[in-house]
Amino acid sequence: MFVLAIDQGTSSTKSIIFDKAGNPVAKGHADLHTDYFDNGFVEQNPEEIYQNVLASVKLCLTDFVAKGYRIAEIASCGISNQRETFVLWDKSGVALSPAVVWACKRSVDICQKLKAQNQETLIKERTGLIIDPYFSGTKLLWLIENDSVLKDKLTKGEVYFGTVDCWLLFKLTKGQSFKTDYTNAHRTLLFNINTLTWDKEILQLWGLEKLNLPEVCPSSYDFGEWNLDFICNDSLNSSLKIHALIGDSHAATFGEGCFEKGTAKVTLGTGSSIMMNIGDKPVISSNGMLTTICWSTENRVDYALEGAIVACGSTIEWLKNELNLFQHSSETEAMANAVADNAGVYLIPAFSGLGGPHWQMNRRASIEGMTFGTSKNHIVRAALESIAYQIKDVIDAMSQDMGAALQAISVNGGITRNQFVIRFLVDLLGISLKKQSNADISALGAAYLAGLKSEVYESIEQLKKMNQAKTEEIQPDLSNTKIHTAYAGWKSLIAAYKN
Repeated sequence: MFVLAIDQGTSSTKSIIFDKAGNPVAKGHADLHTDYFDNGFVEQNPEEIYQNVLASVKLCLTDFVAKGYRIAEIASCGISNQRETFVLWDKSGVALSPAVVWACKRSVDICQKLKAQNQETLIKERTGLIIDPYFSGTKLLWLIENDSVLKDKLTKGEVYFGTVDCWLLFKLTKGQSFKTDYTNAHRTLLFNINTLTWDKEILQLWGLEKLNLPEVCPSSYDFGEWNLDFICNDSLNSSLKIHALIGDSHAATFGEGCFEKGTAKVTLGTGSSIMMNIGDKPVISSNGMLTTICWSTENRVDYALEGAIVACGSTIEWLKNELNLFQHSSETEAMANAVADNAGVYLIPAFSGLGGPHWQMNRRASIEGMTFGTSKNHIVRAALESIAYQIKDVIDAMSQDMGAALQAISVNGGITRNQFVIRFLVDLLGISLKKQSNADISALGAAYLAGLKSEVYESIEQLKKMNQAKTEEIQPDLSNTKIHTAYAGWKSLIAAYKN
């Protein structure tokens, strides 16, 4: 038997079918358009998101059938999605607004107003999050304040709200299933992390009592049935059970095998998402981390601390595109290794502020410690080192919150191909790094969760063994003491700005 995973991202949708050993056997990919506006608004067309998913799945199923398999062999489907992006629609499934994307900054003023009303403590205690335009709830308030028709519909109880997973489920099941999972509900600022229910006090405080909200379920669950007649002609199986919904970063955490307290994953992309499993109880951070729900099954809920690094791969792109220090990012590994050390040069990549655990969001990027002896190799090396330094900052903050050291860390994302970054990071952290051969980790996590429900996979213990067989382990060089001196220089620059 097989499992279909749909990984619906900001720029595209990937559909992948995995076998019983967790190996991909068929794939489909469709690019998705996003509108970026000068005022910081970021939007997508909800119907285009839905059609984009259908196009991706159709390509995947075509590939699957062409390889000699039958649609009837697919036991279930799991969906991972861009988390904070949300849609508003009516009872018939017609969108009432554009999809407001997670990166949209339209609610900056609303966030300031809520903070001025001293709501920050309540929000953090109830949700584990902070008041920020990143999360769905404040952007929802902006839509209601700025659209009188929408506000009227809300008053009449005619507005349905959901993140992308919920919107897709509603459309795929023709309105029969209006559900989401804990991870996605949590990213709205409307969900209580302690009771695992929509928070009635926050909803009342923000005038959202009449908003139609989805039923919230574990990530691995029976979410409904999807009729496939319009995609394929396989009469043996005209429908497919949807057995998992989960936010993409959480799906990656599960796909990486972060099944125990103290295990973490780092996604190294344009930015970086770091998530550490903290066990079966939420811990509210005192060190600039977000508390979130890691993943869940019907008999288990694991929580996590999360840290977001704003600039990771985007720093390297800036050096290439704006300073023209190299033509291809693949050159940076050799450039960094061409010098013995950073020669006291540090790049602080605060192009859009410096994220957790520092939250120096008004800070601007800088290159520190240059002399006439500084070469472009030193600057490139400083940029690559800044990735590792930021991860170390987040990991240390998480360990302080949890009161225990990190047990294991897995890495994924495009930058993991850069061996300088990986070697520098593993030596700096002083523990081994795990790196999977499968690059599509979010899709794998969604497939694992769906497969657990449909019994394609027997247990989490089996998933552990499957991951071990596909994982490379990179050991630290504990004799590399110079790296800690270099890190001390980074910390002093961060502290100097704060002071």
